[in-house]
Amino acid sequence: MHDWITGLGARALADDRITFDGQDDARRTLDGTAVTPLVQFGVLDVLGADAEKFLQGQASAQLTLVKGDFAPLTVFCSPKGRILANAQLMRIAEEHYRLVLHRDLVEPLAAHLGKFAVFYRVELKTRDDLALIGLIGQEAGALAEVRLDTPPPSAWHQAGDADTQLLAHPGPRPRLLAILPTEQATELWPRLTEQATPVGNAVWSLHDIQAGLAWLTSHHRDALLPQMINWEALGGISFKKGCYTGQEVVARAHFRGQVKRRLMRGQLEGDALPEIGSAVLDHRDKAVGEVLATELDAYDQAEVLVVLSTKEDIGPLSVAGQTLKVLKLPYPVERLDPETLHDRG
Repeated sequence: MHDWITGLGARALADDRITFDGQDDARRTLDGTAVTPLVQFGVLDVLGADAEKFLQGQASAQLTLVKGDFAPLTVFCSPKGRILANAQLMRIAEEHYRLVLHRDLVEPLAAHLGKFAVFYRVELKTRDDLALIGLIGQEAGALAEVRLDTPPPSAWHQAGDADTQLLAHPGPRPRLLAILPTEQATELWPRLTEQATPVGNAVWSLHDIQAGLAWLTSHHRDALLPQMINWEALGGISFKKGCYTGQEVVARAHFRGQVKRRLMRGQLEGDALPEIGSAVLDHRDKAVGEVLATELDAYDQAEVLVVLSTKEDIGPLSVAGQTLKVLKLPYPVERLDPETLHDRG
């Protein structure tokens, strides 16, 4: 999976983590343009005459909106409404859809969907032959347009063709995600690094944290409701579509206001990164939440995404012995229908 980029000077620290052994990667993106291999993500394709119908019954997205321009967030749930995987959904061509999600969950999601796919004319295909590259910075759009010959789309939309796709993600700096065959990525990379600094993919994960965007891993599979990661506030749940697996529980939690935990941003007073799943403790050392993601920022302080109790006054908080300061999310925690997001363009 990493062969295409390790040959260009990168070093794999784990299956989902790569570095170029540079210093101050996060600081470099404050003013400059950076490029990074997004090895934390994987791709699952859904193909066939029944692909749209099949996904309509499994995903929280409204498939009738996904026509090759709008590329919404979505979730796949258990019958109890717990997230099995969260993803971004694209249409590549007629009868061909693509899901981008954390690499940890590609195979488990394929196995889960495979139980239902046998009743439809569909094929599920994991795409280890594709590379995902992230561009970060004010010049990311111009660089993509020149090197990929593709004008950048707006957030949660797609551009490109059947071979190469370009997605725009929100964040503190402009961000673009390119998907292309690995052999093309090998040729493209040197041309990108002429104008962008190679950085480890931890920088992209940091910008996800700062954007209030959680990509679940196997650690939290089948554990959280979609609203607990603010998915309805990011346009990731259609409450106007018909039934899908887990829909009744998700809708009930929304309309009855039964969500007792929410995704929140935070910063730790220290530079030690806690483990995913680490408990958030109150002043009585009682667990009131847990860590979903964590990275060091440009000033070597740990930033985190946590799922935290919605109680108004839970007092001072800490994680792994470090004080936790809750930060403001960059979006309101309220329902944003994907239909509205689609119409905005």
